Amino acid sequence: MKRLQFKDTEKLLSPFVWIIFSTLAIFLTFRGGLVAWYWPRVVATDEPSRVFLTGLRMDIQLISYLLVPVLLLWLPSGMGLRPGRWAMLLMRGWYCLVMVVVVFMEVATPAFLSEYGVRPNRLFFEYLLYYHEVFGMLWAEYRTLLLLGVLLISVAGLAAWRFSSRFLQACPQNSFLRRLLLFPLIAALVVLGARSSLGHRPANISCAAFTNDPLVNDLALNSTYSLLFAIYQLKDEKDSSRLYGRLPEKETLRLVTSATGYPENAFTDPTGPTWHYQPASVERKSPLNLVIILEESLGAQFVENLGGLPLTPELTQLSREGLWFEELYATGTRSVRGIEAVLTGYPPSSGRSIVKLASRGKTFYNLAAHLKSLGYQSLFVYGGESHFDNMRGFFMANGFDRVVDEKDYDQYTFKGTWGVCDEDLFNRAHREFEAYGNQPFFGLVFTSSYHSPFEFPSGRLKKEELSDNPEHNAVRYADYALGRFFEQARRSSYWNNTLFLVVADHDNRVRGAELVPISHFHIPGLIIGPGIRPAVHKAVVSQIDLPPTLLSLMGISGSHPMIGRDITRLQADEQGRAIMQYNQNMAYRIGDQITILQPGQAPRQFSYLDGALFPASQDPSMAKEALAHALWPMQAYHEGYYLMRHSRGS
Repeated sequence: MKRLQFKDTEKLLSPFVWIIFSTLAIFLTFRGGLVAWYWPRVVATDEPSRVFLTGLRMDIQLISYLLVPVLLLWLPSGMGLRPGRWAMLLMRGWYCLVMVVVVFMEVATPAFLSEYGVRPNRLFFEYLLYYHEVFGMLWAEYRTLLLLGVLLISVAGLAAWRFSSRFLQACPQNSFLRRLLLFPLIAALVVLGARSSLGHRPANISCAAFTNDPLVNDLALNSTYSLLFAIYQLKDEKDSSRLYGRLPEKETLRLVTSATGYPENAFTDPTGPTWHYQPASVERKSPLNLVIILEESLGAQFVENLGGLPLTPELTQLSREGLWFEELYATGTRSVRGIEAVLTGYPPSSGRSIVKLASRGKTFYNLAAHLKSLGYQSLFVYGGESHFDNMRGFFMANGFDRVVDEKDYDQYTFKGTWGVCDEDLFNRAHREFEAYGNQPFFGLVFTSSYHSPFEFPSGRLKKEELSDNPEHNAVRYADYALGRFFEQARRSSYWNNTLFLVVADHDNRVRGAELVPISHFHIPGLIIGPGIRPAVHKAVVSQIDLPPTLLSLMGISGSHPMIGRDITRLQADEQGRAIMQYNQNMAYRIGDQITILQPGQAPRQFSYLDGALFPASQDPSMAKEALAHALWPMQAYHEGYYLMRHSRGS
């Protein structure tokens, strides 16, 4: 038998060598550019070298997975004849696909980082479903980057096709036996690279969590890895304990219900263990109507009497006429989180918002469903396309009677990427509310003028109010439109029997050099209505506290499953609590103490002072309470605890 010749081994391995070094070069180039862009954040962590070392580890892990199809095709490609030619063609196609996808993801990263403060994650592919709104926003704000991206992706695809032809032709044909002998060694190296660990568990995204700055941690990843891991983690939506740790179900329920402030004997329904009776704090001859105005992205940073910029004079004036929340915190960073909290009182989770989850043909508890049982008509008024984020689907399946969105505006003064302007929105809402007459109603109004790319009609703001910052101008316009609405409402037939809540869904572009940027969860909130005396509530409040408070002030007593607190019944010395979800980090705040849960890591406690987090000794009881609130949302959803009683058959 002839002795096997291995002099062409380097050519035989060229398919692996090319894909390894070309992808590593792409990852290193883009990572270097991002590190330079965010250098002040990187150097502040004292870990700049670790960004690249950890990045190399994460890159090798991803590349090893990408090599699996190459390995499986490489063996038969040495057979020659037709099977070999087909295998070579498929290998070439795979190489080109990998290059295009990798370059596409890296090109898309700067804009995503600028908007969300992290690499592409689940939001990236979720928002691909809404290409009209998203592309319009990107084209308006990132046109140059988009055109450059198309150019780079095209060059990457053409270059990959050309170079793959060269190295595959150089690869010796009719070499099946040599490939068969090398196969076990290469397969072992691929498996080792895919694990990137000699320990019991393979490496995962938490291995890149080496600083308190989520953005710097994400720079150590590559965007293809980040997106694929986000898709992989969808399986954990049903079980948050895979992320944060386990707690017996009874203990979870005990801690969650105890945090409401109600005694244990208030919770008596085993099919809905958080359902309890809440007496109204205000007695009224007849319950009030309710209007909730959800202001898009209006964080405290834009509100002067919350320590922000003086961009909302109308809201500031209104704040002196009702119950003003000085320390109100959003539950998340997306609109569906704000809707989820303000409408349903449901706490945030590591999974998708319940607005996006299927209703399963049963009614999920929310204010519209609650009020429907009392004879109210409910209406959602929006200036854009209500199918976005499944808003229309959720509302119509869960108690709302009507939805007004972009297609329903026969006449409007201005239409931008996200729909008609806030003035048109409020004018339509006002007409709808007037038309109800004596019919009790609930109106949810969702603004959109303060949304990237910040489009609004000209001629509304005074010349001295305009600045070179389009975001600030859009905030001023949104505030202007809000003020005009309240001018109309004061003269309306519904003013004297309606409770109004003005609240932000979340802050704009929530990001920061902390595990959870608490200051960017700070939002304005105001309740105005008959009998509501001007006051400032100084304790910490969560968005999930608003719905039970609204029911109480409307004069409605009754049972509900909400775990938020009626703040009208809190003691003066109560510290208050807030729950905040930032990507997959969850912050649980009581007073100035904050426990942060991260996937696969031990809880960490901080003191929150002057807008900054300082490490503190961990309080085990607070850590357990935080874990209970992290686990309960998905547990409640999958067990049906939050369904209306008729949907639970009880």
